[in-house]
Amino acid sequence: MRIALFVTCVNDLLYPDTGRAVVTLLERLGHTVEFPPDQTCCGQMHANSGYRAEAVPLARRFVDTFAGFDAVVTPSGSCAAMVRDGYPALGLAAPPVHELSELLVDVLGVTDVGASFPHRVTYHPTCHGLRMLRLSDRPLRLLRAVRGIELVELPGAEECCGFGGTFALKNAAVSGAMLADKCAAIGDTGAAYVTAADNSCLAHIGGGLSRSRAPVRAIHYAEILAATS
Repeated sequence: MRIALFVTCVNDLLYPDTGRAVVTLLERLGHTVEFPPDQTCCGQMHANSGYRAEAVPLARRFVDTFAGFDAVVTPSGSCAAMVRDGYPALGLAAPPVHELSELLVDVLGVTDVGASFPHRVTYHPTCHGLRMLRLSDRPLRLLRAVRGIELVELPGAEECCGFGGTFALKNAAVSGAMLADKCAAIGDTGAAYVTAADNSCLAHIGGGLSRSRAPVRAIHYAEILAATS
């Protein structure tokens, strides 16, 4: 199976360790991961902000770049949702893009990936993963199989963190209030780490936790699955 990594803009620029974790994880499972160097933005930000015409060239580049692969994996629920749901709306055929947990659980048929992470962790299901991709408990099934992990339930887990891309910029007060509620819920768990499938949401949450001096670190779940000690 030819597997390509779509790392996404946010991860490429700000969270490269997440992309490395995906490669480490899949190679540990015996797969070769290719990284097409021509990949750029998927166009999500443009399309979500109403700039559909500007999103089309980016979407076409994505389709051309990832043509011929059996599977495209991305550590981003929002970008996966853009390709699968947004590209048909732009008149383009979506390539076979899978959020990481979908590839592992549905395509490769694994839940125990040989990870070890002896820490108390809570999981935030991001909006795109929860409502558009319908990831359900796939990430949780993977996390539950991690050795040494203490996975604790997040109160009000399905409530939005308040990021929502440009929503956080255009509606800062509302976004901030939603973030405060999310950070309080995370604090109530006593977790040392909060994890999710989107680093954009984790950046928002991590910023809120940092400003309140909460002793909780935000980490993408791919990095937990790639850990072995």
